[in-house]
Amino acid sequence: MSTTTVSTPDADEACAYCGSRIFEHDPICVRDCEADCGSPGYFCNYACLAAHVDEEDLTAGNACEWSPGE
Repeated sequence: MSTTTVSTPDADEACAYCGSRIFEHDPICVRDCEADCGSPGYFCNYACLAAHVDEEDLTAGNACEWSPGE
């Protein structure tokens, strides 16, 4: 079982995608818990997170469709 420490980022924390200060927008914190729950990534909004996911091809190999009967 792994544990994760939650803390508030610095007031001047930059978006991992565009470099804007996250608290000037609607910030999102994400963490890859498939890789030992490393350091969180901060994005200033969902658009930057979505762009990052697309550019890094992070949905490759994951289920993008759910069928409740399966």
